[in-house]
Amino acid sequence: MNINIWLPVACIVALAVMNIPIWLSILGGVLPYFIILQPTLPIQVAVQRVVAVTESSSYLAIPFFVTAGAIMNYAGISSRLLDLADGLVGHLTGGLGHVNVLLSVLMGGISGSAAADAAMESKILVPEMTKRGYDREFSAAVTIASSLITPIIPPGMGLIVFAFATQISVGRMFAAGYVPGLLCMVLMMAYVWFVSKKKGYKGSREHMAGGRELLRLFRRAFWALLIPFGILFGLRGGMFTATEAGAICAWYALIIGVFVYREIKPRHLWPILKESVLGTATVMILICSAGALSYFLTYERVPQALSDAMLGMNLNKVSFLLMVNLLLLVIGMFMEGGAPQVILGPLLMPIALELGIDPIQFGIMFVFNLGIGNMSPPFGIVLYQVTGLLGLKFTKVAKACLPFIGIMILVLMVITFCPGIVLMIPNLIYGAA
Repeated sequence: MNINIWLPVACIVALAVMNIPIWLSILGGVLPYFIILQPTLPIQVAVQRVVAVTESSSYLAIPFFVTAGAIMNYAGISSRLLDLADGLVGHLTGGLGHVNVLLSVLMGGISGSAAADAAMESKILVPEMTKRGYDREFSAAVTIASSLITPIIPPGMGLIVFAFATQISVGRMFAAGYVPGLLCMVLMMAYVWFVSKKKGYKGSREHMAGGRELLRLFRRAFWALLIPFGILFGLRGGMFTATEAGAICAWYALIIGVFVYREIKPRHLWPILKESVLGTATVMILICSAGALSYFLTYERVPQALSDAMLGMNLNKVSFLLMVNLLLLVIGMFMEGGAPQVILGPLLMPIALELGIDPIQFGIMFVFNLGIGNMSPPFGIVLYQVTGLLGLKFTKVAKACLPFIGIMILVLMVITFCPGIVLMIPNLIYGAA
Protein backbone atom coordinates (compact mmCIF):
# COMPACT_ATOMS: atom_id res chain seq x y z
CA MET A 1 0.00 0.00 0.00
CA ASN A 2 1.58 3.30 -1.05
CA ILE A 3 1.79 6.51 0.97
CA ASN A 4 -1.06 8.08 -0.99
CA ILE A 5 -3.39 5.52 0.57
CA TRP A 6 -2.09 4.73 4.05
CA LEU A 7 -1.32 8.32 5.10
CA PRO A 8 -4.92 9.64 4.70
CA VAL A 9 -6.27 6.45 6.30
CA ALA A 10 -3.84 6.81 9.22
CA CYS A 11 -4.94 10.43 9.68
CA ILE A 12 -8.62 9.41 9.76
CA VAL A 13 -7.97 6.67 12.33
CA ALA A 14 -5.79 8.95 14.49
CA LEU A 15 -8.41 11.72 14.52
CA ALA A 16 -11.20 9.24 15.33
CA VAL A 17 -9.17 7.80 18.22
CA MET A 18 -8.77 11.37 19.53
CA ASN A 19 -12.60 11.49 19.70
CA ILE A 20 -12.91 13.98 16.83
CA PRO A 21 -16.38 13.66 15.21
CA ILE A 22 -16.22 11.02 12.50
CA TRP A 23 -17.23 13.38 9.67
CA LEU A 24 -14.47 15.81 10.66
CA SER A 25 -12.00 12.93 10.99
CA ILE A 26 -12.80 11.85 7.42
CA LEU A 27 -12.38 15.34 6.00
CA GLY A 28 -9.23 15.86 8.08
CA GLY A 29 -7.71 12.77 6.50
CA VAL A 30 -8.93 13.22 2.93
CA LEU A 31 -8.40 16.96 2.31
CA PRO A 32 -4.58 16.78 2.80
CA TYR A 33 -4.61 14.09 0.10
CA PHE A 34 -5.99 16.61 -2.41
CA ILE A 35 -3.80 19.47 -1.17
CA ILE A 36 -0.43 17.72 -0.64
CA LEU A 37 -0.34 14.21 -2.09
CA GLN A 38 -2.22 14.97 -5.32
CA PRO A 39 -1.37 18.61 -6.15
CA THR A 40 -2.37 18.01 -9.77
CA LEU A 41 -5.97 17.55 -8.62
CA PRO A 42 -7.64 20.93 -8.03
CA ILE A 43 -8.87 21.43 -4.45
CA GLN A 44 -12.23 22.28 -6.01
CA VAL A 45 -12.63 18.57 -6.77
CA ALA A 46 -12.71 17.78 -3.04
CA VAL A 47 -15.30 20.48 -2.42
CA GLN A 48 -17.36 19.27 -5.36
CA ARG A 49 -17.30 15.69 -4.03
CA VAL A 50 -18.62 16.91 -0.68
CA VAL A 51 -21.41 18.95 -2.24
CA ALA A 52 -22.31 16.63 -5.14
CA VAL A 53 -23.85 14.03 -2.84
CA THR A 54 -26.55 16.48 -1.77
CA GLU A 55 -27.66 16.95 -5.39
CA SER A 56 -29.31 13.53 -5.46
CA SER A 57 -33.05 13.85 -4.93
CA SER A 58 -33.06 10.37 -3.33
CA TYR A 59 -31.40 11.77 -0.21
CA LEU A 60 -34.44 13.99 0.40
CA ALA A 61 -35.93 10.91 2.06
CA ILE A 62 -33.58 11.44 5.01
CA PRO A 63 -34.81 14.90 6.14
CA PHE A 64 -38.41 13.85 5.45
CA PHE A 65 -38.19 10.73 7.64
CA VAL A 66 -36.22 12.58 10.34
CA THR A 67 -38.91 15.29 10.39
CA ALA A 68 -41.63 12.63 10.54
CA GLY A 69 -39.92 11.06 13.56
CA ALA A 70 -39.63 14.44 15.31
CA ILE A 71 -43.31 15.17 14.71
CA MET A 72 -44.32 11.75 16.04
CA ASN A 73 -42.48 12.41 19.29
CA TYR A 74 -44.98 15.20 20.01
CA ALA A 75 -48.06 13.62 18.41
CA GLY A 76 -48.95 11.26 21.27
CA ILE A 77 -48.17 8.18 19.19
CA SER A 78 -45.69 6.54 21.60
CA SER A 79 -48.10 6.68 24.56
CA ARG A 80 -50.85 4.98 22.55
CA LEU A 81 -48.48 2.26 21.35
CA LEU A 82 -47.33 1.74 24.96
CA ASP A 83 -50.93 1.25 26.11
CA LEU A 84 -51.55 -1.20 23.26
CA ALA A 85 -48.39 -3.19 24.09
CA ASP A 86 -49.41 -3.36 27.76
CA GLY A 87 -52.89 -4.56 26.81
CA LEU A 88 -51.45 -7.34 24.64
CA VAL A 89 -48.60 -8.71 26.80
CA GLY A 90 -48.70 -6.89 30.15
CA HIS A 91 -50.44 -9.85 31.82
CA LEU A 92 -47.57 -12.27 31.12
CA THR A 93 -44.94 -13.20 33.70
CA GLY A 94 -42.49 -10.30 33.52
CA GLY A 95 -45.18 -8.17 31.88
CA LEU A 96 -43.32 -4.86 31.70
CA GLY A 97 -40.27 -6.59 30.22
CA HIS A 98 -42.48 -7.94 27.43
CA VAL A 99 -44.06 -4.51 27.01
CA ASN A 100 -40.54 -3.06 26.65
CA VAL A 101 -39.69 -5.49 23.83
CA LEU A 102 -43.03 -5.20 22.01
CA LEU A 103 -42.97 -1.40 22.21
CA SER A 104 -39.59 -1.39 20.42
CA VAL A 105 -41.11 -3.45 17.61
CA LEU A 106 -44.08 -1.10 17.34
CA MET A 107 -41.79 1.94 17.51
CA GLY A 108 -39.65 0.60 14.66
CA GLY A 109 -41.87 2.29 12.13
CA ILE A 110 -41.98 5.46 14.22
CA SER A 111 -38.54 6.42 15.54
CA GLY A 112 -36.35 4.31 13.24
CA SER A 113 -33.41 4.80 15.60
CA ALA A 114 -32.00 2.56 18.35
CA ALA A 115 -30.62 5.55 20.24
CA ALA A 116 -33.97 7.39 20.18
CA ASP A 117 -35.90 4.29 21.22
CA ALA A 118 -33.46 3.48 24.06
CA ALA A 119 -33.62 7.03 25.38
CA MET A 120 -37.43 7.07 25.30
CA GLU A 121 -37.84 3.70 27.04
CA SER A 122 -35.17 4.56 29.63
CA LYS A 123 -37.29 7.52 30.69
CA ILE A 124 -40.73 5.89 30.45
CA LEU A 125 -40.44 2.17 31.19
CA VAL A 126 -37.31 1.58 33.29
CA PRO A 127 -38.50 3.73 36.24
CA GLU A 128 -41.83 1.87 36.18
CA MET A 129 -40.09 -1.51 36.03
CA THR A 130 -37.85 -0.54 38.96
CA LYS A 131 -40.88 0.61 40.96
CA ARG A 132 -42.47 -2.82 40.46
CA GLY A 133 -39.41 -4.64 41.78
CA TYR A 134 -37.48 -5.44 38.60
CA ASP A 135 -33.69 -5.48 38.86
CA ARG A 136 -32.42 -2.14 37.48
CA GLU A 137 -29.60 -3.70 35.48
CA PHE A 138 -31.96 -6.27 33.96
CA SER A 139 -34.43 -3.49 33.09
CA ALA A 140 -31.63 -1.50 31.43
CA ALA A 141 -30.44 -4.59 29.51
CA VAL A 142 -33.96 -5.28 28.17
CA THR A 143 -34.20 -1.63 27.08
CA ILE A 144 -30.81 -1.69 25.33
CA ALA A 145 -31.39 -5.01 23.58
CA SER A 146 -34.96 -4.34 22.45
CA SER A 147 -34.03 -0.90 21.11
CA LEU A 148 -31.80 -2.61 18.55
CA ILE A 149 -34.88 -4.17 16.94
CA THR A 150 -36.01 -0.66 16.01
CA PRO A 151 -33.49 0.11 13.20
CA ILE A 152 -34.45 -2.96 11.13
CA ILE A 153 -38.23 -2.48 11.33
CA PRO A 154 -39.34 -0.12 8.50
CA PRO A 155 -38.67 2.72 8.08
CA GLY A 156 -35.43 2.35 10.09
CA MET A 157 -32.91 5.02 9.15
CA GLY A 158 -30.13 2.44 8.84
CA LEU A 159 -32.09 0.63 6.11
CA ILE A 160 -32.53 3.88 4.17
CA VAL A 161 -28.89 5.00 4.46
CA PHE A 162 -27.48 1.60 3.47
CA ALA A 163 -29.87 1.27 0.52
CA PHE A 164 -28.90 4.69 -0.85
CA ALA A 165 -25.18 4.16 -0.17
CA THR A 166 -25.13 0.88 -2.11
CA GLN A 167 -27.82 1.72 -4.69
CA ILE A 168 -30.19 -1.13 -3.81
CA SER A 169 -33.98 -1.17 -3.42
CA VAL A 170 -35.29 0.68 -0.37
CA GLY A 171 -38.61 -1.14 -0.63
CA ARG A 172 -36.96 -4.57 -0.55
CA MET A 173 -34.77 -3.52 2.39
CA PHE A 174 -37.88 -2.39 4.27
CA ALA A 175 -39.69 -5.65 3.55
CA ALA A 176 -36.68 -7.77 4.57
CA GLY A 177 -36.49 -6.15 8.02
CA TYR A 178 -39.70 -7.64 9.40
CA VAL A 179 -38.72 -11.30 9.86
CA PRO A 180 -35.40 -10.65 11.69
CA GLY A 181 -37.13 -8.03 13.85
CA LEU A 182 -39.97 -10.36 14.82
CA LEU A 183 -37.56 -13.26 15.42
CA CYS A 184 -35.59 -11.05 17.83
CA MET A 185 -38.84 -10.12 19.56
CA VAL A 186 -39.87 -13.77 20.11
CA LEU A 187 -36.46 -14.87 21.42
CA MET A 188 -36.07 -11.85 23.69
CA MET A 189 -39.55 -12.28 25.14
CA ALA A 190 -38.78 -15.96 25.80
CA TYR A 191 -35.65 -14.96 27.74
CA VAL A 192 -37.54 -12.23 29.64
CA TRP A 193 -40.16 -14.83 30.62
CA PHE A 194 -37.45 -17.25 31.81
CA VAL A 195 -35.72 -14.63 33.98
CA SER A 196 -39.02 -13.26 35.29
CA LYS A 197 -40.25 -16.74 36.23
CA LYS A 198 -37.00 -17.36 38.08
CA LYS A 199 -37.04 -14.03 39.94
CA GLY A 200 -40.78 -13.76 40.49
CA TYR A 201 -41.49 -10.69 38.35
CA LYS A 202 -45.27 -10.36 37.96
CA GLY A 203 -47.27 -8.94 35.11
CA SER A 204 -48.27 -5.28 35.04
CA ARG A 205 -51.96 -6.32 34.93
CA GLU A 206 -53.89 -9.31 36.22
CA HIS A 207 -55.36 -10.45 32.92
CA MET A 208 -54.93 -9.77 29.24
CA ALA A 209 -57.10 -6.90 28.09
CA GLY A 210 -60.57 -8.09 27.16
CA GLY A 211 -61.97 -7.93 23.66
CA ARG A 212 -63.69 -4.60 24.18
CA GLU A 213 -60.63 -2.99 25.80
CA LEU A 214 -58.29 -4.38 23.12
CA LEU A 215 -60.57 -2.99 20.43
CA ARG A 216 -60.44 0.41 22.14
CA LEU A 217 -56.61 0.26 22.39
CA PHE A 218 -56.31 -0.75 18.73
CA ARG A 219 -58.60 2.10 17.73
CA ARG A 220 -56.49 4.58 19.71
CA ALA A 221 -53.26 3.27 18.11
CA PHE A 222 -54.75 2.58 14.65
CA TRP A 223 -53.38 5.70 12.95
CA ALA A 224 -49.88 5.00 14.31
CA LEU A 225 -49.94 1.35 13.20
CA LEU A 226 -50.77 2.38 9.63
CA ILE A 227 -47.38 4.06 9.17
CA PRO A 228 -44.96 1.13 8.54
CA PHE A 229 -47.48 -0.93 6.56
CA GLY A 230 -48.71 2.07 4.60
CA ILE A 231 -45.16 2.93 3.56
CA LEU A 232 -44.35 -0.64 2.54
CA PHE A 233 -47.47 -1.25 0.47
CA GLY A 234 -47.37 2.25 -1.02
CA LEU A 235 -43.84 1.58 -2.26
CA ARG A 236 -44.83 -1.83 -3.61
CA GLY A 237 -47.91 -0.47 -5.32
CA GLY A 238 -45.90 2.23 -7.06
CA MET A 239 -47.97 4.98 -5.46
CA PHE A 240 -44.83 6.85 -4.34
CA THR A 241 -41.05 6.59 -4.22
CA ALA A 242 -38.98 6.25 -1.03
CA THR A 243 -38.39 10.01 -1.07
CA GLU A 244 -42.08 10.78 -1.50
CA ALA A 245 -42.86 8.24 1.24
CA GLY A 246 -40.82 10.34 3.68
CA ALA A 247 -42.73 13.52 2.78
CA ILE A 248 -46.09 11.72 3.01
CA CYS A 249 -45.09 10.24 6.36
CA ALA A 250 -44.17 13.68 7.75
CA TRP A 251 -47.44 15.26 6.59
CA TYR A 252 -49.42 12.27 7.82
CA ALA A 253 -47.85 12.50 11.30
CA LEU A 254 -48.54 16.25 11.44
CA ILE A 255 -52.19 15.83 10.44
CA ILE A 256 -52.69 12.98 12.95
CA GLY A 257 -50.97 14.94 15.74
CA VAL A 258 -52.94 18.14 15.11
CA PHE A 259 -56.41 17.01 14.02
CA VAL A 260 -56.85 13.41 15.28
CA TYR A 261 -54.88 13.11 18.54
CA ARG A 262 -54.82 16.91 19.02
CA GLU A 263 -51.59 16.81 21.00
CA ILE A 264 -49.35 18.97 18.78
CA LYS A 265 -49.63 22.61 19.80
CA PRO A 266 -48.10 25.75 18.25
CA ARG A 267 -45.41 25.76 20.98
CA HIS A 268 -44.16 22.39 19.67
CA LEU A 269 -43.29 23.70 16.20
CA TRP A 270 -39.90 25.14 17.20
CA PRO A 271 -38.69 21.96 19.01
CA ILE A 272 -39.87 19.88 16.03
CA LEU A 273 -37.99 22.08 13.54
CA LYS A 274 -34.90 22.10 15.74
CA GLU A 275 -34.84 18.30 16.11
CA SER A 276 -35.44 17.88 12.39
CA VAL A 277 -32.60 20.18 11.37
CA LEU A 278 -30.13 18.71 13.87
CA GLY A 279 -31.08 15.13 13.00
CA THR A 280 -30.81 15.77 9.25
CA ALA A 281 -27.50 17.62 9.64
CA THR A 282 -26.03 14.75 11.66
CA VAL A 283 -26.76 12.22 8.92
CA MET A 284 -26.09 14.41 5.87
CA ILE A 285 -22.76 15.85 7.01
CA LEU A 286 -21.55 12.29 7.42
CA ILE A 287 -22.78 11.34 3.94
CA CYS A 288 -21.15 14.46 2.47
CA SER A 289 -17.77 13.70 4.05
CA ALA A 290 -18.11 10.10 2.87
CA GLY A 291 -18.50 11.47 -0.68
CA ALA A 292 -14.98 12.93 -0.53
CA LEU A 293 -13.66 9.71 1.00
CA SER A 294 -15.34 7.64 -1.71
CA TYR A 295 -13.72 9.75 -4.43
CA PHE A 296 -10.28 9.36 -2.81
CA LEU A 297 -10.70 5.59 -2.51
CA THR A 298 -11.98 5.26 -6.08
CA TYR A 299 -9.20 7.47 -7.49
CA GLU A 300 -6.60 5.24 -5.79
CA ARG A 301 -8.47 2.10 -6.93
CA VAL A 302 -8.82 0.85 -3.34
CA PRO A 303 -12.18 -0.93 -3.91
CA GLN A 304 -10.74 -2.86 -6.87
CA ALA A 305 -7.60 -3.73 -4.92
CA LEU A 306 -9.63 -4.86 -1.90
CA SER A 307 -11.93 -6.92 -4.09
CA ASP A 308 -9.01 -8.54 -5.93
CA ALA A 309 -7.22 -9.27 -2.63
CA MET A 310 -10.24 -10.92 -1.01
CA LEU A 311 -11.12 -12.89 -4.11
CA GLY A 312 -7.45 -13.85 -4.45
CA MET A 313 -7.63 -15.40 -0.97
CA ASN A 314 -10.06 -17.90 -2.51
CA LEU A 315 -12.70 -16.96 0.05
CA ASN A 316 -15.94 -18.77 -0.41
CA LYS A 317 -19.28 -17.30 0.50
CA VAL A 318 -19.24 -18.65 4.08
CA SER A 319 -15.73 -17.49 4.96
CA PHE A 320 -16.40 -14.03 3.48
CA LEU A 321 -19.62 -13.63 5.47
CA LEU A 322 -17.90 -14.74 8.69
CA MET A 323 -15.04 -12.31 8.08
CA VAL A 324 -17.42 -9.40 7.40
CA ASN A 325 -19.52 -10.25 10.47
CA LEU A 326 -16.47 -10.22 12.73
CA LEU A 327 -15.26 -6.94 11.23
CA LEU A 328 -18.65 -5.24 11.66
CA LEU A 329 -19.09 -6.47 15.24
CA VAL A 330 -15.83 -4.77 16.20
CA ILE A 331 -16.53 -1.59 14.21
CA GLY A 332 -20.05 -1.37 15.68
CA MET A 333 -18.56 -1.00 19.16
CA PHE A 334 -16.83 2.22 18.14
CA MET A 335 -19.23 3.81 15.64
CA GLU A 336 -22.95 4.22 15.18
CA GLY A 337 -24.30 2.60 12.05
CA GLY A 338 -24.26 5.58 9.66
CA ALA A 339 -20.50 5.91 9.19
CA PRO A 340 -19.70 2.23 8.47
CA GLN A 341 -22.72 1.99 6.17
CA VAL A 342 -21.64 4.83 3.89
CA ILE A 343 -17.92 3.93 4.03
CA LEU A 344 -17.79 0.13 4.06
CA GLY A 345 -21.11 -0.67 2.38
CA PRO A 346 -20.03 0.44 -1.14
CA LEU A 347 -16.63 -1.24 -0.62
CA LEU A 348 -17.92 -4.65 0.42
CA MET A 349 -21.09 -4.89 -1.66
CA PRO A 350 -19.30 -5.59 -5.01
CA ILE A 351 -17.40 -8.47 -3.37
CA ALA A 352 -20.64 -9.88 -1.94
CA LEU A 353 -22.26 -9.72 -5.39
CA GLU A 354 -19.21 -11.39 -6.95
CA LEU A 355 -19.63 -14.27 -4.49
CA GLY A 356 -23.32 -14.63 -5.30
CA ILE A 357 -24.68 -13.13 -2.05
CA ASP A 358 -28.07 -11.46 -2.33
CA PRO A 359 -27.63 -7.68 -1.80
CA ILE A 360 -30.76 -7.37 0.37
CA GLN A 361 -29.65 -10.21 2.64
CA PHE A 362 -26.19 -8.61 2.85
CA GLY A 363 -27.75 -5.23 3.68
CA ILE A 364 -29.90 -6.59 6.52
CA MET A 365 -26.89 -8.49 7.89
CA PHE A 366 -24.82 -5.31 7.69
CA VAL A 367 -27.32 -3.06 9.51
CA PHE A 368 -28.24 -5.68 12.13
CA ASN A 369 -24.61 -6.56 12.85
CA LEU A 370 -23.64 -2.95 13.56
CA GLY A 371 -26.54 -2.80 16.02
CA ILE A 372 -25.08 -5.69 18.01
CA GLY A 373 -21.78 -3.81 18.23
CA ASN A 374 -23.66 -0.77 19.58
CA MET A 375 -24.74 -2.78 22.66
CA SER A 376 -21.57 -4.83 23.13
CA PRO A 377 -18.95 -4.14 25.80
CA PRO A 378 -16.45 -2.60 26.13
CA PHE A 379 -17.37 0.30 23.81
CA GLY A 380 -21.02 -0.13 22.74
CA ILE A 381 -22.52 3.32 22.13
CA VAL A 382 -26.12 2.51 23.15
CA LEU A 383 -24.79 0.61 26.19
CA TYR A 384 -22.97 3.75 27.36
CA GLN A 385 -25.98 5.93 26.55
CA VAL A 386 -28.45 3.98 28.69
CA THR A 387 -26.09 3.43 31.64
CA GLY A 388 -25.40 7.16 31.62
CA LEU A 389 -29.09 8.10 31.46
CA LEU A 390 -29.97 5.76 34.33
CA GLY A 391 -26.85 6.37 36.42
CA LEU A 392 -25.98 2.66 36.61
CA LYS A 393 -22.62 0.92 36.83
CA PHE A 394 -21.38 0.04 33.34
CA THR A 395 -19.95 -3.39 34.21
CA LYS A 396 -23.18 -4.61 35.83
CA VAL A 397 -25.34 -3.53 32.90
CA ALA A 398 -22.85 -5.01 30.42
CA LYS A 399 -23.03 -8.35 32.26
CA ALA A 400 -26.85 -8.27 32.14
CA CYS A 401 -26.63 -7.61 28.36
CA LEU A 402 -24.56 -10.72 27.58
CA PRO A 403 -27.53 -13.17 27.20
CA PHE A 404 -29.26 -10.68 24.90
CA ILE A 405 -26.08 -10.35 22.83
CA GLY A 406 -26.13 -14.16 22.49
CA ILE A 407 -29.71 -13.94 21.21
CA MET A 408 -28.78 -11.24 18.71
CA ILE A 409 -25.81 -13.25 17.43
CA LEU A 410 -28.10 -16.27 16.99
CA VAL A 411 -30.46 -14.14 14.88
CA LEU A 412 -27.43 -12.78 12.99
CA MET A 413 -26.44 -16.35 12.08
CA VAL A 414 -29.97 -16.96 10.77
CA ILE A 415 -29.74 -13.79 8.64
CA THR A 416 -26.28 -14.78 7.41
CA PHE A 417 -26.83 -18.42 6.53
CA CYS A 418 -30.59 -18.69 5.92
CA PRO A 419 -31.25 -16.11 3.16
CA GLY A 420 -34.61 -17.71 2.34
CA ILE A 421 -35.98 -16.60 5.70
CA VAL A 422 -34.78 -13.00 5.28
CA LEU A 423 -35.96 -12.74 1.67
CA MET A 424 -39.34 -14.41 2.23
CA ILE A 425 -41.38 -11.19 2.52
CA PRO A 426 -39.47 -9.21 -0.18
CA ASN A 427 -39.93 -12.10 -2.62
CA LEU A 428 -43.59 -12.43 -1.64
CA ILE A 429 -44.30 -8.75 -2.21
CA TYR A 430 -41.92 -7.89 -5.06
CA GLY A 431 -41.27 -11.31 -6.59
CA ALA A 432 -37.94 -13.15 -6.70
CA ALA A 433 -35.02 -10.89 -7.61
